[in-house]
Amino acid sequence: MTTHLDETATAYAPEQPARLDWARHAPEVYKAMVRLDAAARQGLDPKLLELVKIRASQINHCALCLDMHSKDALAAGESVERIVQLGAWEESRHFYTEKELAALELTEAVTVLTDGFVPDAVYERAARHFDEAELAQLVAAIAVINAWNRFGVTCRRTPGHYQPGQYK
Repeated sequence: MTTHLDETATAYAPEQPARLDWARHAPEVYKAMVRLDAAARQGLDPKLLELVKIRASQINHCALCLDMHSKDALAAGESVERIVQLGAWEESRHFYTEKELAALELTEAVTVLTDGFVPDAVYERAARHFDEAELAQLVAAIAVINAWNRFGVTCRRTPGHYQPGQYK
């Protein structure tokens, strides 16, 4: 039984332990990922970057990354409403700018790769809203969050304990 701050006892499912502490067993890979993440985020708007990370993490079902990036987005000044609507952004387009919509569409195309490639129309829409350097950073950021997601879901990293800015 878990007790929350309001002192009402609620029975929640037990927290699943991580399968593998990959960062401890592959520290050089972890350090390289941290450096890659820092490099990929340069030049991108922090709020847009968090929206992209949340959307990729939703698609990949990475609970740890959803916890982390939702908290970081809120800390960066993002609204709860826009974070909540990300799961249905195509039906909630009016919550986002055209540039954000292009980034979300590109995030989905790069993350899912259903057809084995990123459609030209999706790429071209993103290219209209981002200059080439910014677009290169965005593609890198999407690739990096997808890599983090894969570590998170494979190793079953536990959500709920992250504090905003903890890993920056």
